Amino acid sequence: MSHLSLATIRRTVAYWLERPPTLHSSCGTIKHIIVDGTFLRRNRGIYAAMNTQGHRLIAGGYNIREGAKDLASFYRQLSTRGLMPHSATVDGNPQQMNYLRAVWPSITLQRCIVHVQRQGLSWCRRTPKRTDAKHLRKLFLMLTDVRTLTQARRFIRRVYTWEQRFGPSIASSPNRGWVFGDLLRSRSMLLKALPDLFHFVHDSQIARSTNALEGYFSRLKEHYRRHRGLSPKHRDAYFKWCFYLVTK
Repeated sequence: MSHLSLATIRRTVAYWLERPPTLHSSCGTIKHIIVDGTFLRRNRGIYAAMNTQGHRLIAGGYNIREGAKDLASFYRQLSTRGLMPHSATVDGNPQQMNYLRAVWPSITLQRCIVHVQRQGLSWCRRTPKRTDAKHLRKLFLMLTDVRTLTQARRFIRRVYTWEQRFGPSIASSPNRGWVFGDLLRSRSMLLKALPDLFHFVHDSQIARSTNALEGYFSRLKEHYRRHRGLSPKHRDAYFKWCFYLVTK
């Protein structure tokens, strides 16, 4: 498609891979963000922050481990660029939430309702046999339908009604089988997430899920599959250019 020779194209690509860009733009006006990561190889991958308004990328990092102090460094770099977000929509990773609060103590953390629903349905199974699991599965199915304050209050009441009916017997049961263990996990996750599930009904600028950033990752990984032969050094430069040029 190009009038340039293959050798010229390769030299051009190599030239720019040796000169990756650096983001210095201010983030002082951004108040609501989405943060998430995705694996590329083993337990490391790419991690990014996105503005909920317009779904534009703020920053991205390659070769980051979500459970490590890489996240603290990532957030501190954003802080030095002036970012002082009012809220961050997260997938529920405890390390991620701890480091966000360490850098911005007053930040509101909105749990991604899609992550909560997806994980809850997985633990409850598609066709649960237990009555408590059947009712809990129905609750998880309702979650993404919540859009207003009235609906959020109704959902919370239903969760507490379920907990009053089934919670004591689940907590006191000696059963520690695999299926029951997943029921315990789904109950614990929902109760812990509940206080941070519906901040978005009070402020429409808060993202209710991390879907926008996950879509960005999907497109980025599709492009990356065409360049798997890059050296580790050039992979880092490649993603820096992607984060710089592909902001949506």
